[in-house]
Amino acid sequence: MTPMPHWNFPGLQPGDKWCLCISRWLEAEKAGKAPFIILEATHKKSLQYTSLEMLKKYAFKE
Repeated sequence: MTPMPHWNFPGLQPGDKWCLCISRWLEAEKAGKAPFIILEATHKKSLQYTSLEMLKKYAFKE
């Protein structure tokens, strides 16, 4: 994400983690830009909007 000095936000760097709501994640996925997710940290309510198979496709693997 873009730095915003007026809010004292330096911007995201590679390796940073952040929270993203499912609706924005789905927009990013549709645009081919979905970030990887930590599946264990993903709320089960996300399954009301997408499938477990879709989420597993983007699961972060260390």
